[in-house]
Amino acid sequence: LGLAVLIAVALVEGNLRRQIEERLPKEAPAFFFIDIQPGQVAAFDSVVTSVPGTGGLKRVPSLRGRIVRINGVAVEKDEIAPGSEWAVRGDRALTYAVEPYPGTDIVAGKWWPADYAGPPAISLDAGLARGFGLDLGDTLSLNVLGREIEARILSLREIDWRSLRFDFAIIFAPGALEGAPHTHIASIKAPASAEDLVEKAISDNFANISAIRVRQALEAAAHILDAVAQAGRGTSMIAILAGVLVLSGAVAAGQRKRIYDAVVFKVLGATRAAITRIYLMEFSLIGLATGAIAALIGSAIGWAVGVHLMHFKWVFLPGVVAATTVFSLILILIAGFAGAWLALGRKAAPYLRNE
Repeated sequence: LGLAVLIAVALVEGNLRRQIEERLPKEAPAFFFIDIQPGQVAAFDSVVTSVPGTGGLKRVPSLRGRIVRINGVAVEKDEIAPGSEWAVRGDRALTYAVEPYPGTDIVAGKWWPADYAGPPAISLDAGLARGFGLDLGDTLSLNVLGREIEARILSLREIDWRSLRFDFAIIFAPGALEGAPHTHIASIKAPASAEDLVEKAISDNFANISAIRVRQALEAAAHILDAVAQAGRGTSMIAILAGVLVLSGAVAAGQRKRIYDAVVFKVLGATRAAITRIYLMEFSLIGLATGAIAALIGSAIGWAVGVHLMHFKWVFLPGVVAATTVFSLILILIAGFAGAWLALGRKAAPYLRNE
């Protein structure tokens, strides 16, 4: 059981670390910028792109609104899937766009035309639509700065929130939000050597704009993950220690029989090397069986936690399971031979006389 817990913790930790270290840094921008005022847009673009090495500037309008009705039903009375309840807790970030962002995956419906001038319309996150029980043509009502806007769903988008690219669960068509007070947010890519220059350029020219370093945020997430993993490993090691004590007790309980067997083998002509091989095979089989059972249980627990509790894409990590199985094998070999070695050193004559 201790080994199973250790495998489960290691698999979950490995999958989380894979999300942070292997995928995000390749796609993440260096900075996010918030609170860019409409009158600062042109100057901001010029300043931030003037730093050598920067590129991939993306900037979009942003304001906040609260979902108040789902297809005409108040959110307090509507049935919402547990995984989508976050969207109705407080305000949500909103934006408007003429064209879809690069890489947008529209899975249902169509994007509005560039000259759209109809009633309020939105493009909605497909996962959120499933949680709300909505489809194309249904409506979502939002309170934006005290004004309630009912918008019809024209398209659904599948969003990968782990990509760290700009995307919004709710994007409005032109015409509904442009007149409301709002700010802009932006992101830009830059090498590590240019990050200080970018931050200085923004702070020197725009006192109100906040710059968020993505690399520092990812490092903080990695530190938190390390702390969680260490706590999990500590719990697992306590369980393993208890298992070692139980195993040692079982070895001690069988010590008399083990000595007797070794004496009989010696009388029948078996060498110490031959008896050692017998014990090696016995303890190896026990270790492999223990490791295999722990690997099966631990992998199932790790998969269930990752897929059903933490909701990330699960990847089986055979190296983690193999390392734990080898650890189990070595542990049981050491515990077993601790008692068997004493049996191998006993003389046969005293035991034969007693028998």
